[in-house]
Amino acid sequence: MSASFSLALNAAREAAASQHYPQGALYVVATPIGNLADISLRALHLLQLADAVACEDTRHTQALLRAYGIDKTAAQLMAVHQHNEAEAAQAVIERLRQGQRVAYASDAGTPAVSDPGARLVSAVREAGLRVVPMPGASSVTAALSVAGAMGDDGAFVFAGFLPAKAMEREAAVGALAQEVRAVVLLEAPHRIEALARALAALGARAITVGRELTKQFEEVATVPCAQLPAWLAADPQRTRGEFALVLHAAPEAPQGDEGLRVLALLLKELPVKSAVKLAAEITGAPRNELYEAALKIKGMDAPGSESGAGSSSPA
Repeated sequence: MSASFSLALNAAREAAASQHYPQGALYVVATPIGNLADISLRALHLLQLADAVACEDTRHTQALLRAYGIDKTAAQLMAVHQHNEAEAAQAVIERLRQGQRVAYASDAGTPAVSDPGARLVSAVREAGLRVVPMPGASSVTAALSVAGAMGDDGAFVFAGFLPAKAMEREAAVGALAQEVRAVVLLEAPHRIEALARALAALGARAITVGRELTKQFEEVATVPCAQLPAWLAADPQRTRGEFALVLHAAPEAPQGDEGLRVLALLLKELPVKSAVKLAAEITGAPRNELYEAALKIKGMDAPGSESGAGSSSPA
């Protein structure tokens, strides 16, 4: 433990020790996604206070705790990962029923967000026991905060890891093409190139890549989806590390452009007046503007001109 974390432990006790930490509760603890300093004072205090620490990887968590100067015995560390989560949850519940405080930490970031923990939390709640959040680091919110990717409504979708199989991944990307909100994706280094090739189908839509967020070689870049494979290939280092990507919200098409697009399609099948009427109803674009555009598309003269004296604008 460095001297700085010794001071942090003291600060944690000063800031958080007077707060209430009920017994018989599961504490869901967010841990750093890379930078060890991204740990909250409450989390540090709770990890010292906890009777047991359930974790995705006991060796990883033991090393993390020791870096902060927190000592837990092997008996106090419980392995709860994706392969044993349902069974291990029962062991956690037994400790909680004994009045113990149990902290749960995945390897990095906030548990249960594309990490183990969701089934554990569900089992604890179903047992009628309390679950307490200890918020902190998250690659999802870290990527969103620097992407500038959300629309005016501030909405986004968390998609996490797309399917590993090529056909399923391409189908998922096809669905993303219809999603107008910002979308957060996660990916591992050995699959990032395959994901980039699939996302290239989204063309000019912008995507922000967050690589190795909070770490020494952190990199954040925004490129059109079509250029993502080339961006990765430009530097061998860019395929290394963990990735959080934000597909930007789809830009709203100007109403006039949408009206003209719909109008052009309808004119292929319908007379001018019918096409104009339907295009106006579908898009809300002004009917008179659509009528004038339709005449130009059809190569007809506007009403009132010498050759078009017999024409009339739509009602």
